[in-house]
Amino acid sequence: PTVNARSRFDIRFYLVSILFIIPDPEVTFSFPWAVIPPNKIDLFGFWSMMAFLLILTIGSLYEWKRGASDRE
Repeated sequence: PTVNARSRFDIRFYLVSILFIIPDPEVTFSFPWAVIPPNKIDLFGFWSMMAFLLILTIGSLYEWKRGASDRE
């Protein structure tokens, strides 16, 4: 081998990969809540999911405001 196998990557590639990892737990946690009939969810289950969605919304707004998904 005449070329070094370790080449430099732009940090934005890592950022994009992290941004794609975020929806995985979101779907994992929200799917069971979505398939349970509404009359079976107690008040704690409802508010815990609302808190989870609020945290995801705040994180998404922060990411958008910081321009994390911009490819400049």
